[in-house]
Amino acid sequence: MKKFLLLFVFAFAFLTSCTSNETTTYYLIRHAEKDRTNGTNRNPNLNKKGQERAKKWADHFKNIHLDAIYSTNYNRTLQTATPTAESKNLEIIKYNPRKMYDSIFQQETKGKTVLVVGHSNTTPAFVNKILGEKKYKDIDDNDNASLYTVTITGDKKNCNIIKVD
Repeated sequence: MKKFLLLFVFAFAFLTSCTSNETTTYYLIRHAEKDRTNGTNRNPNLNKKGQERAKKWADHFKNIHLDAIYSTNYNRTLQTATPTAESKNLEIIKYNPRKMYDSIFQQETKGKTVLVVGHSNTTPAFVNKILGEKKYKDIDDNDNASLYTVTITGDKKNCNIIKVD
């Protein structure tokens, strides 16, 4: 009987270790307010309000552990990510929005908590890719305060959106 019980406990422990319940959490935001004084500038910096918002994002994430911070390679996204990266002592990893949520990204971020800084069109598209459905449309051009939080545990995916002003 003891051998049977021991075998049962071993088999149960083995099977439960094979099913992963680790959670991956993605925080996705659009860059902060950009300088719009030159309409032909395709890579503007943040304006004063945007710089203040970037600091507010860092304050928002102050008590949230982050394993990595990803940003597109534009001044406004990098400048939005920088205060948070500095406060967490993390390097900003640049990503190509044409290759968002590919197998490499999924592998590198599995089981981690990650901030992704993008744009009005790439942020909801990234969320949609993670969820595997076209749930969200582009962010309004005046909205720099939406925070999408996507959690993945096993096969279960959840997303919520809040405004952080």
